[in-house]
Amino acid sequence: MGGDDPHIHVEVKVVRRHAAVRDLMASAFGLAGDLPSVVTTGCGLRVPYAMTSPRPGNVTCLACREHARAEHLRFADQVERLGGMPGSPIGADRARQAADRHRDLARRFSDADG
Repeated sequence: MGGDDPHIHVEVKVVRRHAAVRDLMASAFGLAGDLPSVVTTGCGLRVPYAMTSPRPGNVTCLACREHARAEHLRFADQVERLGGMPGSPIGADRARQAADRHRDLARRFSDADG
């Protein structure tokens, strides 16, 4: 973990980022766990959590942008398949909407401006 890396990265688990889980736990149970101080990124580095962002426009590491793009596309495909399965907890329409949101995020990660 170098202290001279000026880039903003994404967490390796960008789709299931820890802050979202923390927010859910806090709202549901009144519990708020500490965020990690250092995380693994999409490009394989370990950086301070403060040097990461799930927002495409903030991420400056090109390898992390590509990682996030691929993860959002993979997740979109999984959600869409889940929505089409018999007995799925989410309907096909909701699954398609969620998949479209993730595909839009993937597109924004591949755009230079985010």
